[in-house]
Amino acid sequence: MNTNDELYKVGLALHGHKCPAMPLGLRAGLAVMDALGVAHAPDGQLTALVEIDKNHCSTCFADGVQVATGCTFGKGNIRSLGYGKFAVTLIDNKTGRSVRVVATPEAMRRSQESEFIQYRKKGVPASQVDPKIGAPLIDQVLAEQVDVLFKVEPIKQAQVPPMPPHAFDTIICADCGEVTVERYARVKDGKRVCIPCADKA
Repeated sequence: MNTNDELYKVGLALHGHKCPAMPLGLRAGLAVMDALGVAHAPDGQLTALVEIDKNHCSTCFADGVQVATGCTFGKGNIRSLGYGKFAVTLIDNKTGRSVRVVATPEAMRRSQESEFIQYRKKGVPASQVDPKIGAPLIDQVLAEQVDVLFKVEPIKQAQVPPMPPHAFDTIICADCGEVTVERYARVKDGKRVCIPCADKA
């Protein structure tokens, strides 16, 4: 894979800036699908559990995973576990089979020692780092052998928590007048209201 690959271009368009973590997530998503023997999920066939947390380096990893696997926050079939790790577990919802892929210490060390990350540590937003600085690491991530980038664990059986069905029924909040999905409505002073209005003192 390289920066001319259509999947990379989609990832870049979604993500918005050039950095090594989004392509690492893209490669992780492809590796975990290959190991599990499944294809991109157009609906809810798969569930991805990403181990990133908020506000740490390389949370951009999740955007690459979404593009590769088709597990998206919009579809509700990707979840962040908040462990601060660069890993993803992919579950085939039909069979319960799962595989976990985690970035190797060597792959992460290269990233942490890169000139790109030095700029990020100084507080420079990724979009303001000269693209030429990150390009060599991005190229390396896209071209590297899977076994150098990741440890691919054996297939396991996983308990897939049932997902609630998509809700289509809505109400209009009696207080703010905004539309809310009905199952999230609350009753306050005998009126059906949205959660923010229900929580107001």
